[in-house]
Amino acid sequence: MNNLDTPKNIHQGRNVKRFREMLGLKQEALAIALGDEWSQKRVSLLEAKEIIEPELLTKVASALNVPEDAIKNFDEEKAIYNIQNNYDGSSSNYSGLYHCTFNPIDKLLEVIEENKKLYERLLQTEREKVEILKNKA
Repeated sequence: MNNLDTPKNIHQGRNVKRFREMLGLKQEALAIALGDEWSQKRVSLLEAKEIIEPELLTKVASALNVPEDAIKNFDEEKAIYNIQNNYDGSSSNYSGLYHCTFNPIDKLLEVIEENKKLYERLLQTEREKVEILKNKA
């Protein structure tokens, strides 16, 4: 059994702080959004609480414009585990670097050779035009 599957207490106050910081709000701004009776100090005390009363949680979630369940259930360890193990390219042999399946220098040389051939054909058609003009004169 994975240690992330075991139930643990979610610190709701810390989650309020996380969401507030993700939204780029200072404690003073959240206090203003919560109403006149709120101050930066009171928001700080709220963020220190492990469990927030349901009515207050509803008010805070509304002020932050996030679902109440997000504050109640957000578990940072599970989120980090999920991100680390469920993104594209998370296989154990992924080195994070792009591996070419061809030699780029060979491709460059092929392009140069193709350009030479095109130039030679262009030069040949110009010579043919000059010969045609000489014969008409």
